[in-house]
Amino acid sequence: QAQLVESGGGQVQAGGSRRLSCVASGRISVYYSMGWFRQAPGKEREFVAAISWNGADTVYSDSVKGRFTISRDNDKSTMYLQMDSLKPEDTAVYFCVRGYSGKLYRGAGSYPVWGQGTQVTVSS
Repeated sequence: QAQLVESGGGQVQAGGSRRLSCVASGRISVYYSMGWFRQAPGKEREFVAAISWNGADTVYSDSVKGRFTISRDNDKSTMYLQMDSLKPEDTAVYFCVRGYSGKLYRGAGSYPVWGQGTQVTVSS
């Protein structure tokens, strides 16, 4: 069974930066796309970013494009989300996900494996 564990969440002031990490363990293959979703209180889960199995391709939501950077290190079975120029509206629980295949998708249904999430709170 594949497992994903996020870390790096916490409180940060608006304009600041934070880096999230996601370590994969268990029955994990490097040939899967991975990504990040987030969910703010009272809102639906929202796609944030995704990365292909080899890191060559990435896709971002319009709300984070230019501020967040997704990357992965397959040797370490770890994916990252570098978040810069954070805004209060970025406050949410951030989830690490693994896809069905190596392709990139924005829909939550295309990611069968989810981590437990890590809270990011941005204060103004």
